[in-house]
Amino acid sequence: MKALQYVEIGQPPRVMEVEKPTPGPGEILLKVTAAGACHSDEFVMGLPEEAYVYGLPLTLGHEGAGIVDEVGAGVTAVQVGDSVAVYGPWGCGVCPACAKGQENYCHVAAERGIVPPGLGAPGAMAEYMLVDNQRHLVPLGDLDPVENVSLTDAGLTPYHAIKPSLPALVPGAVAVVIGSGGLGHIGIQILRAMSPATVVALDVSDEKLQLAKDVGAHHAFRSDESAVEKVRALNGGRGATAVFDFVGIEPTTALAAKLTHPDSEIVIVGVGAGAVPVGIFTLPWETKARAPYWGSRSELFEVLDLARAGLIHVETERFSLDDAPKAYERMHAGTLRGRAVIVP
Repeated sequence: MKALQYVEIGQPPRVMEVEKPTPGPGEILLKVTAAGACHSDEFVMGLPEEAYVYGLPLTLGHEGAGIVDEVGAGVTAVQVGDSVAVYGPWGCGVCPACAKGQENYCHVAAERGIVPPGLGAPGAMAEYMLVDNQRHLVPLGDLDPVENVSLTDAGLTPYHAIKPSLPALVPGAVAVVIGSGGLGHIGIQILRAMSPATVVALDVSDEKLQLAKDVGAHHAFRSDESAVEKVRALNGGRGATAVFDFVGIEPTTALAAKLTHPDSEIVIVGVGAGAVPVGIFTLPWETKARAPYWGSRSELFEVLDLARAGLIHVETERFSLDDAPKAYERMHAGTLRGRAVIVP
């Protein structure tokens, strides 16, 4: 079968011929219907050799959906022919975090070598994908897999980041989204669907700012020093109650720190080297900073229910498996509108 693999450090991924997997006990083989491309893939492929830990060759794709093609012994939760999405942050399944469905925070995954698909295990950018356990599958039902596969990360990650902040996002509050690309444009929709706050998008790209407006941002400003005054002007100089940074580099985290008010929150979601200082004489009093990762299994059900209700959608551009390397070229160039989805 064909698979898009990262084969050589520092080189673009290539479409390769690999052996079709066979499910063992407890495993499920999916005929892939869609796989999402993510900036995390680009981050992984940009690592120098001494920092790269994901193994080679690596079949990419941590956002996956498919039709159940075969099941191993003991699998009872899904049947051949079911349309499913893959919950990506695999854990041990039995530690305290996993018992709550928070496999994204599994206590022992690292020490036991448990890795997500596309980030160590073979991913979804292939004609077939092996899933290790039925608990990692969520029914898609009548949701279009191509239009919704990216919700398994690009929807789940912002949902997990935003949900704890919702009690503070009351009428009159301002929520800022920095970076309105693949994750950010869904984060904007989640905020609009679940809070009465004024939603402000910041980006350096006019195209991304237009996308932010198209999906519901109340305001969209250039992500520079002028944004501080513009955001503060929206509520009499107070500033943002919550800032969600979907970029996570030093300029954006520094900007986030300038946007907040006392008892506010900064949530760094983007995979970058940025950070915010936390101390008595740094951020406004009682300002909190979080760096969440992915999301829980139960939250993925909630995200898909938001999509079924028509409250969120993913802007997608489709690529065949043969053209999948071009999706990453477009991502690197910053010319994608929303998410790239690979359709084998």
